[in-house]
Amino acid sequence: MDPRTRDVAVTGVGLLSPAGTCPDATWATLLRGASMARPDPVLAGLRTDFSCAVPDFAARALLGHAAARRMDPYAQMAVVAARQAVDDAGLDPAGWRGDRVAVVLGVGSNSLHSYEEPFRLLSENRGDRVSPYQVTRSVPNMAAAEVALDLGAHGVNFTTSSACASGATALGTALDLLRAGRCDIALAGGSESARSRMTTTCFGQMRAMSARRSDPATASRPFDVERDGFVPGEGAAVMVLERSDDAHRRGAAVRGYLAGYGASADAHHPAAPHPEARGAEAAVLAALADAGCAAGDIDHVNAHATSTPLNDVTEARMLRRLFRHDPPVTANKSVIGHALGAAGAIEAVLTVLSLQHRTIPPTANLTRQDPGAELDVVVGAPRAVAMRTALSTSFGFGGQNTALVLRAP
Repeated sequence: MDPRTRDVAVTGVGLLSPAGTCPDATWATLLRGASMARPDPVLAGLRTDFSCAVPDFAARALLGHAAARRMDPYAQMAVVAARQAVDDAGLDPAGWRGDRVAVVLGVGSNSLHSYEEPFRLLSENRGDRVSPYQVTRSVPNMAAAEVALDLGAHGVNFTTSSACASGATALGTALDLLRAGRCDIALAGGSESARSRMTTTCFGQMRAMSARRSDPATASRPFDVERDGFVPGEGAAVMVLERSDDAHRRGAAVRGYLAGYGASADAHHPAAPHPEARGAEAAVLAALADAGCAAGDIDHVNAHATSTPLNDVTEARMLRRLFRHDPPVTANKSVIGHALGAAGAIEAVLTVLSLQHRTIPPTANLTRQDPGAELDVVVGAPRAVAMRTALSTSFGFGGQNTALVLRAP
């Protein structure tokens, strides 16, 4: 059987990122290859006092006052991204079978800043001032729940949480649901808003975040010898996924195909990757096998590449080991920072756009490549490539590894 018959069509995408509040705006900014990191008043005085924030996100104007008030930012962004994706797919929720529409969203830590105000009030013995929306605002499943509520999706609904692989895991899980016939449409992706003092302080204590306070725009520098950690980001990405036959039958404009999914656990360390990236390798090989393709078929890699000293070299060595033909690599986090649980979904959407436009965006701030990361990293300007198949990798604390194979339309 032709493995492409198992491919699932991407018929719509929605995206809010530090580079823009829709897919087209994000793509245009990404092609310019300039970092979105800026000083962040929310983080003033911390070791990392800058971030990559979603610009001009007017939640109340987009969602209405009451809905915006009850949601945390990660849920607000998920709803807006889902609306964009459904509109892009040419679907009308008023006319679909809601019981056959699944919602699967990845969240890494939801929004810890939603707890900061209650903690402050409790420390001042003012617990009676804590919002009655606090529980439903802060539990991690509420992004998926709010999307279902907004769009009338009554099918399978749950949240994946595999740290920084969460969004990619959600997409892979949705792929499995569609193949198994558990739904006809899946709204899948991830959302995260981790620009909080608590989150930033904790990552700072681990020395996982960059401390390049004097020049934030150069702080996120994957594969560069002077990298010193990631830059906190935020955002949401949602894909509309349908079985290929269903998409073609209704005349949908297909943006690309989700062809393969692989996942594994390092079972090695709570935070550090396996030194030889054997778990990551297993996830990539599983995704290739699921897509029915060989390593040599991969024309482009969208790397996890967080700009941390250990992760980048470990990932690079794994990619060199598996892909002897040296496909071109990009690292989107150099421009938009690290959106944690949403990162894999954001990068998967950007990989779809790369395949669609046959163009790879450049990696920012790579001025002197680490000799331990010998990859063909795209820098300076976008690169036009006649590509058919791409790989997107995502790795998270706890040794969570996810890989996705995507194909051009």
